[in-house]
Amino acid sequence: MSKRNKMPGLRLKNGIWHIEKRSQYAPGGWLRESTGVSGRTEAEQKLIRRLAEIQEEAKQQAAAVYTFEAAALRYLEDIAQSSSAETIAIHLDQLFVYIGALPLEQVHDGTLKPFVDERLRLGKAPKSINNAIGTASAVLNRAARVWRNEQGLPWLKQAPPKLSRLSLKGCQKRPYPLSWEEQDRLFSRLPRHLADAAMFAVNTGCREQEVCQLRWAWEVKLDDLSTFAFVLPESITKTSTERVVVLNTVAKAVVDSRRGIHEDFVFTYRGNPVGKLRTSAWIRAWTKAGLPTDSTILKGVHNLRHTFGRRLRGAAVPLETRKALLGHASGDITTHYSAAELGELLDAAEKVTDRGRAQSPTLTVIKRQKEESVGKLPEMRGKVSGC
Repeated sequence: MSKRNKMPGLRLKNGIWHIEKRSQYAPGGWLRESTGVSGRTEAEQKLIRRLAEIQEEAKQQAAAVYTFEAAALRYLEDIAQSSSAETIAIHLDQLFVYIGALPLEQVHDGTLKPFVDERLRLGKAPKSINNAIGTASAVLNRAARVWRNEQGLPWLKQAPPKLSRLSLKGCQKRPYPLSWEEQDRLFSRLPRHLADAAMFAVNTGCREQEVCQLRWAWEVKLDDLSTFAFVLPESITKTSTERVVVLNTVAKAVVDSRRGIHEDFVFTYRGNPVGKLRTSAWIRAWTKAGLPTDSTILKGVHNLRHTFGRRLRGAAVPLETRKALLGHASGDITTHYSAAELGELLDAAEKVTDRGRAQSPTLTVIKRQKEESVGKLPEMRGKVSGC
């Protein structure tokens, strides 16, 4: 009778068999645990089962499938402190409908096409669509190059695909600075909460989210000038630097009219901060005011910022002062301005309230050209608006 060969990897300790066996699938390369049995044959059977189990577990983990949604949520955790996190979250929320449930390996131009087609159908700007595609690309790159699972394998095991962007050539919409008459027609058709916010924007040059997120806590008294200003934190400005916003008499009157309505936010609607200004109410008012609906014209709130800038220029405000008022200056905050410098900014901002002086250069040239030759009006307007 031949002697049975004993399976290596078992050691008897205090009457119980323990597994001590090398395995490339076990953490650290060793499988060490008790079988809980005293019989050698039963212990060998348990060892065989455990080796098969950890091998299968390793294979499943190596073949782990991560969806785009799971990766996107991980990405949001990574960038939570970024000033652009909120905007990125909006892009991802739009993408989830189309590619959220797909494995990362299946995200490419083909699977993104329904998203792109639908956004174009809704009239969204190519730049906005490209920003969303860029966000998807950032998620894929991080999944392939940064994140690793417990086995040290990347979330995306292949090189991330290059996602195609839309061509912006000929797609950029032209800004439309408002005349005083157009401003009156538009604002008179807006509900109060939007009209107040729009009046503030056109007198300060603030961007949409700078207006929507404006807080009373950011108000700063300027004792030497007997007025006040707002200092916007770097978390909401496009340049990621603090920005001082001085108020002319019109903007100041708007802010004063909002006092006591909400404890934290200046511009609110039904007890909540205004989320955005370009709502259906804004679009209806724009159309009813008889403003251009041409697809090449920018119809959004950003026109108010262009209007403010053009009126500053029309009032002969120097370039450096215009840049400071529009938040293009690099890192200056209230404490870096002398009283004289703040006074200069206030004087410049006040000039845009003078309807006879603060005319948009674009509109002035158009009017003059129309008087000279009505037939050449479209050509002239296109040239001036693009400058």
